[in-house]
Amino acid sequence: MSQRRPTVKGSFSLSNPAVRAWLFQIIAIVAVVSVAIYLIHNTVTNLSNRGITSGFAFLDRGAGFGIVQHLIDYEQGDTYGRVFLVGLLNTLLVSALCIVFASFLGFFLGLARLSENWLLRKLSTIYIETFRNIPPLLQIFFWYFAVLRNLPGPRQAVSAFDLAFLSNRGLYIPAPAFGEGIGGFIVAVLIAVAITVGLYRFNKTHQMKTGQLRRTWPTALGLIILLPLLSHWLFGAALHWDVPELRGFNFRGGMALIPELAALTLALSVYTSAFIAEIIRSGIQSVPFGQHEAARSLGLPNPVTLRQVIIPQAMRVIIPPLTSQYLNIVKNSSLAAAIGYPDMVSLFAGTVLNQTGQAIETIAITMSVYLIISLTISLLMNIYNRRIALVER
Repeated sequence: MSQRRPTVKGSFSLSNPAVRAWLFQIIAIVAVVSVAIYLIHNTVTNLSNRGITSGFAFLDRGAGFGIVQHLIDYEQGDTYGRVFLVGLLNTLLVSALCIVFASFLGFFLGLARLSENWLLRKLSTIYIETFRNIPPLLQIFFWYFAVLRNLPGPRQAVSAFDLAFLSNRGLYIPAPAFGEGIGGFIVAVLIAVAITVGLYRFNKTHQMKTGQLRRTWPTALGLIILLPLLSHWLFGAALHWDVPELRGFNFRGGMALIPELAALTLALSVYTSAFIAEIIRSGIQSVPFGQHEAARSLGLPNPVTLRQVIIPQAMRVIIPPLTSQYLNIVKNSSLAAAIGYPDMVSLFAGTVLNQTGQAIETIAITMSVYLIISLTISLLMNIYNRRIALVER
């Protein structure tokens, strides 16, 4: 009776699971690369046969159209590459604003959902269940067409001390311009921040050793106010303000926030804050109730318990789903094209594509930008998540 030869560990036989695993991965990689090469070659051939130019040389050509909002200098004669930068900055602007507003509003609503106050708890529940179940595009239309476009015209604009003006053309506010004392102002702020951070760490160490709580914020507030004032007195004004004025049928000067930006920011912030509120609520409820009882047994008041005990532990549960909501904000910002806000999709994948016919290049650039922004947000949130993670020793 013949005996079966044992498989030698480390041999290159197909009966070795490690060899089969590597072989299947190599075959999969070769197949994917082959399909990609075929698609690229087929695309290039078809474009050449139809006489369609390809490449990114169009970025150096003049655009020839104006843009309502631009964070950098832009004129109609500038290149499509300049248009790309304008659209990118506008996308980053609305994404950053929505992330900040949605985070603060969602955090407050999440705490209100757990409040012992019956009215506050019910109002937050109604808010959450209402706005998270209405599509974001409809909310954008509501804020833009039903609210902001029905504001009075520039001549009847709502004025705040003749410094800021709100009309259906947008919000006009004073624009800052650097003055001769800007250098001293920056140094004063940096010194105030450095002293505040050092004082906070010293008070934290003192509390850990003695149990005595020392508040940092009164000293920090005094430093942040007094040091810049001292810089202003010694070196002059750090900023000059350009106040908007009504000239003709619209305002001139200052800084204009167009209705499209306001509508998009309001809609996405309100929509996403409802989801963030539920994330905050579930994160806080995931902390064992024994932590609350332990804090109460030490005599800690509820605000200190929430700030020092509950929320630091809840953040480990909150961060992963919160990252997904931040990514959704960036992706939902592409809905700006529906109301004409000049973001990446509206400018580059819309106007530039129609004028140049470079569909593959413009779409590829737009997709790459959103991919890079999303990966950057994920990387930063993952770094923070690793810093607060529990480490077993």
